[in-house]
Amino acid sequence: MGVMVRTPLTPEERERGERLGRLLREARGDRSMTEVAACAGLSAETLRKIETGRAPTPAFFTVAALAGVLGLSMDELLRQCVPVPV
Repeated sequence: MGVMVRTPLTPEERERGERLGRLLREARGDRSMTEVAACAGLSAETLRKIETGRAPTPAFFTVAALAGVLGLSMDELLRQCVPVPV
């Protein structure tokens, strides 16, 4: 089995991943992780990784699916997750 080598994340990517996870967690509210993940076509484990920032660079379509299920706009997510230039 081949080992996939991942490029180390930059602090910005890590920070953005944590911010995205926080936003998704807040938007999910009382709904279960399993329910939201299933509606978005993901495994609960994948959603858990994104919410906890352990998958800080999820695929665009994954984020779009979650945004749709949670009633978030992609514009809003981008605005809140993209670091503001210093």
